[in-house]
Amino acid sequence: MSLPADTAEAPFWRTKTLEEMSSAEWESLCDGCGRCCLVKLEDEDSAEIHYTDVGCTLLDGTSCRCRSYATRQEIVPDCVRLTPETVRSIRWLPPTCAYRLVAEGRDLYWWHPLVSGDPETPHIAGVTVRDRLAGPEEDFEEEYLFEQIVEWPAEAPIEPLSARARRRSGRN
Repeated sequence: MSLPADTAEAPFWRTKTLEEMSSAEWESLCDGCGRCCLVKLEDEDSAEIHYTDVGCTLLDGTSCRCRSYATRQEIVPDCVRLTPETVRSIRWLPPTCAYRLVAEGRDLYWWHPLVSGDPETPHIAGVTVRDRLAGPEEDFEEEYLFEQIVEWPAEAPIEPLSARARRRSGRN
């Protein structure tokens, strides 16, 4: 017998801090959008971050996942390993990033696989890099990266469902 939605146990991302999460919980927060693996440029004058449509050499443009996740930092030395500390300190995490949302005390979007139960919903919602990459970073000379600046990775096109909206719609 299942409990009514109002009394069911809340999901871990609503009850735990980033530091309290198990390794499996931490890894499951990644929605697989690939936006954090895009090459980013920082304006030296304003410190503004600009995303490009150029992917890290290890970013798979179809799965939107790292081709060598376990050894990524050995292959790409400047790959940033996300930790609770880095999540709170780096400014370039996409606004839809679950790590960022949880750190800010916000809920996950309806399309996040932990909410939807389907790893394809981020692609269906259009928040991934699938079919949006110009190519891997090794295909671009550094001086031409400025021509690859795009706005979509910094956008949050879909609002998360609030707990109230979930209750009204019958979602848990």
